[in-house]
Amino acid sequence: MARESKSKRIETSILPVKYVDLVEDVFHAILAISLFVIGIGAFFYSIKRLVETTPFFPNGMIQGVNDILFIVIILEILRTVISRFTDGVYQLDKFLIIGVIAAVRHILTVGASLTLTAEKSDDAFQRALYELGLNALVVVALVFAIFLSKSAHRSKN
Repeated sequence: MARESKSKRIETSILPVKYVDLVEDVFHAILAISLFVIGIGAFFYSIKRLVETTPFFPNGMIQGVNDILFIVIILEILRTVISRFTDGVYQLDKFLIIGVIAAVRHILTVGASLTLTAEKSDDAFQRALYELGLNALVVVALVFAIFLSKSAHRSKN
């Protein structure tokens, strides 16, 4: 009975579903290519900035790690878009992993700014500590969500 109602919906729709799926696939392909080009551009820009940053230690190294994690985030989003083609759905695990990488990147950035800045007001220092703590909680929550998601997948199989 569910099949009959589904086929009736398809027949009464304004656009055939196969064309909508085709347009969606083409749009996802364009997005994937765009993300790949952005990732390549970010890589070369990061190398240029790494070479030009003075002093290399510690500013250049911290900037390099920050840029690399940004590129990893772009590539994970690209992988998520590509997996949409193979699985037909967006996978929750991949978005959770992107969130963990982004939160860790922010933790590293805030931690580096705390160590590099010689003079920081008490308010700015407290705010940075709150940011670190909140991001740490976000990482723990996202890792727990990944664990729950993986457990749910295992129990299905």
